[in-house]
Amino acid sequence: MDTIQLLMDGFSSALTLENLLMAAVGALVGTFVGVLPGLGPTSAIAILLPLTGVLEPTQGIIMLAGIYYGAMYGGSTTAILLNIPGELSSVPTCLDGYPLAKKGKGGPALGISALASFGAGVLGVIGLVFFAPILADQALKFGPPEYFALMLLALTLMVSLSGGSLIKSFLMGAFGYTLALVGLGPSSGMPRFDYGVSQLMGGFDMISIIIGLFAVTEVLKGIEERRAGAVIAKTGSVYPGKEDLKKSAAPMLRGGLVGFFLGLLPGCSAAITAFLAYDLEKKVSRQPEKFGNGAIEGVAAPEAANNATSSAGFIPLFSLGIPSSPPLAILLAGLMIYGLTPGPVLFEQHAPFVWTVIASMFVGNAMLLVLNLPMVWVWVKLTRVPYGIMAPIILMFCTIGAYSVRNSMFDVLVAFLFGGLGYLFHKYKWPVVPLVLCFILGPMLEESFIHTMAMGAGDISIVWSRPISLVLLIAAAALLVISILLNRRTNQRVKEERERGMDVA
Repeated sequence: MDTIQLLMDGFSSALTLENLLMAAVGALVGTFVGVLPGLGPTSAIAILLPLTGVLEPTQGIIMLAGIYYGAMYGGSTTAILLNIPGELSSVPTCLDGYPLAKKGKGGPALGISALASFGAGVLGVIGLVFFAPILADQALKFGPPEYFALMLLALTLMVSLSGGSLIKSFLMGAFGYTLALVGLGPSSGMPRFDYGVSQLMGGFDMISIIIGLFAVTEVLKGIEERRAGAVIAKTGSVYPGKEDLKKSAAPMLRGGLVGFFLGLLPGCSAAITAFLAYDLEKKVSRQPEKFGNGAIEGVAAPEAANNATSSAGFIPLFSLGIPSSPPLAILLAGLMIYGLTPGPVLFEQHAPFVWTVIASMFVGNAMLLVLNLPMVWVWVKLTRVPYGIMAPIILMFCTIGAYSVRNSMFDVLVAFLFGGLGYLFHKYKWPVVPLVLCFILGPMLEESFIHTMAMGAGDISIVWSRPISLVLLIAAAALLVISILLNRRTNQRVKEERERGMDVA
């Protein structure tokens, strides 16, 4: 009953004019960046992260969260109509969505996609309401050793987010942690690695690095690819018929459940759950041969899965401070900028904030359903905006955002420097997410380690002599092994698909 009462209080705050406006802005921007191929929620949140210095914490996080789950909705539009996934999680949607569009059934496919996204998004938020407080309540028993073990668990995400090469992932993680060491030490208060440069005494600004690695890099990639507007064919009404709804109901439910429960696991991204949901649907179907040739079930299941995963990802983020995807890693940065450290005490010390954000996610999902049915053709037309117009606007926002944090041109230079580095990382396939993850979690790991050693009088065995920290260490080791095995299996499947494609060619 306490949970329901807190949620009702959250709704009363979420339905105020200011918070409704922020939810609408987040939904609009999220759908927009989801529709545009290449410009995903990670880049969009990075561009708008400096607004955290202007907006109130609740309003800022409502908007940034709306961008994240809004992009999950919008990513299916170009996947279905153009065979170009707006997000990696929309790749499975291409497999049947585009064949449906070529048959003149793109409209119903878009409608089913929107309904699946809405249903699974609401399912995920309901799970967030009941699971997150329980997890947070257990986490209140955490001390420094438990936090240290938890940070080690979070760092195993580097394997899941490695992009194929474990060596590159670990090297990028080490680079990110090295960057985090620049500035004043947490225990000594003495400058480290500043080399006599006064600007480095304050360390590298988190926002500048994120803007550079994602937003500026995205512009450079767009210029290289010479992106242009899209040409869209007519596809009919977006409102699905009774037959399509009947076929899609069970796949929506199965996909939503797969996405939600796997989304609770750190490192299990929306792309992974979307593929698993599609594969499950194909296995349980009585006509698996339809998949890949325009099965409406092949649109409903992955779209439900990726949206349920995006909502479920907020559970480990709010309860334990563990981001399960790149956009949530940047959202974690936004929370920390506000001084709201995710984890056990967030629900206790900032309950009105947490429950307002959760309630706003119900509101945001309802807004997105409206946006993605009657207004889908508005978003489609926006894909025709020439990149030559969009790129300078993005760079302008990047410059303003990087400068506004500390009113320093040094931060602007850092943003553009990391933009160039990010472009090279992309070109030579070096994953940037481990860099960001270690840059964010590195200081937290260092601080918890210092406190743990002080608590144990210099004896590190205190970490595995306490039950909760021991369980977290075992979980970290298990997750590391599982992630390595899954990484190898994924690489093997990719290699087989490439060889198959070469044989066909």
